[in-house]
Amino acid sequence: MRRFTTLLLFVCLAATTTFGGGYQVGLHSMRNIGMGLIGTSLSYDASALFYNPGGAAFVKDKWSFSGGVSFLMARTTFQATDVNYQTHLKSQINTPLYFYAAFKPTKDLSVGLAINTPYGNSLAWEDNWKGRFLIQNLSFKAFTFQPTVSYKFGDILGIGVGLVYATGSVDMNKAVPVNGNDVPEGSVNIKGNASSFGFNAGIMVHPVKGLSIGIDYRSKIEMKVKGGTATFTVPASLGGSFPNTNVDVMLPLPANLDFGASYEFGKSNQFMIGINLCYVFWNTYDSLIFNFEKVSPTQAITRSAVPALYQSRLIPRIGFQYKINEVVTVRCGGYYDPSPVQSDYLNPQTPSTDQVGLTCGLSVNPFKGFSIDAAFLYIMGTQRTGSFSPDNFKGTYSNAVYSPGIGLSYSF
Repeated sequence: MRRFTTLLLFVCLAATTTFGGGYQVGLHSMRNIGMGLIGTSLSYDASALFYNPGGAAFVKDKWSFSGGVSFLMARTTFQATDVNYQTHLKSQINTPLYFYAAFKPTKDLSVGLAINTPYGNSLAWEDNWKGRFLIQNLSFKAFTFQPTVSYKFGDILGIGVGLVYATGSVDMNKAVPVNGNDVPEGSVNIKGNASSFGFNAGIMVHPVKGLSIGIDYRSKIEMKVKGGTATFTVPASLGGSFPNTNVDVMLPLPANLDFGASYEFGKSNQFMIGINLCYVFWNTYDSLIFNFEKVSPTQAITRSAVPALYQSRLIPRIGFQYKINEVVTVRCGGYYDPSPVQSDYLNPQTPSTDQVGLTCGLSVNPFKGFSIDAAFLYIMGTQRTGSFSPDNFKGTYSNAVYSPGIGLSYSF
């Protein structure tokens, strides 16, 4: 029973990413991916709507559009601590995407819309694996929609703010450790939908020629799942203890505070170097409380809370750009993403390890205003041993991620 309760608490946030330090996806622009995921101090195109709304007003063109998709492939291995047992996540390709559109009705004012998939993933462990009572497979899809307004004062200061609407759904399956005459082992399917609002606000400053400094804050979003369904397949004798029912829960998506600085230099500013410091307020995810609709007098679970105790983390990033000529631009970068998950709460829903990410990118401009953007991200995950203490599930996790991506940008 406790295994089932604990899983429910983690599943809605587990449906995120199997490779990051936590459960955020940072693939929001091919140009920025190629430079180590930096972006808080950059205003090359409409992607500034997401990275720093204060920079959107510095985009030079009246109209700016950008869109793209990444192909995320992870290799995750689990090695049990107490027995000679090893398994892997099944190979899947996830496709986080983005789209931006910005318009400048005046030279100092910009309005736009950002569409992103900052949370979302599909994962499936091998059939009948050792941890199937915690998780077998899940699919999570989430989108954010952010209408934004940005204004700059001369060529020095820009401010901007966007309203963020987040919506998502989850579908998960796991085994239930019960025994009966009619079935040797039960199962449960969890489905639910959630939506909520937040905001994204930023400031960009150009104090001297070539130097750009940005600060951006993306607020915490509390995703409210109401009327999610839990459908059980269990022995008839346990039907009253595990009835099909509804469940409500609030899921915290953490706030982010980003600082960035970049400097352009060389002939026609052909070189650029930038840094980013991203502070993620993971400590807001300390526990989750579920409320189950009571539909049976012998129902085993009506309310439950299990601690997660995530710890806030600082992610440093660095990126470089070199404009070879008017047609070709190349990029590279890297970052370090420490895991917010404590070793006593390491679990197969989000097998989180400390990560080192290396990136490279390329843009080709076949004609004025149009760009074909490509990027590649490789994440090296450190091997990590830990346990999920609520269920005494111990093991060692190791992973690696490969993510090529392609995008298009057009400004005029």
